Amino acid sequence: MNEIRVECYAGYRADQRPQRFSLRGRMFQVELVEDQWYAPAAIYFRVRADDGNFYVLRHDEVQDAWTLDAFRAARSATPGEP
Repeated sequence: MNEIRVECYAGYRADQRPQRFSLRGRMFQVELVEDQWYAPAAIYFRVRADDGNFYVLRHDEVQDAWTLDAFRAARSATPGEP
């Protein structure tokens, strides 16, 4: 698990959804929260960042800690592909 810093929108509750995060000294803006799901004591967010890649961010509510649980690079279109 990778420790990251996450800045969130706080609406009716704290850490309602991630807006931006920093990983290895680089800041990423969340363009889209594609999915969100719950597990005991944790909330997961699959987001697309401004680099076009997809990240799964996990918020451990008990420890109030964020981790990067998965990463998927955006598909790059090759010439001749739609």
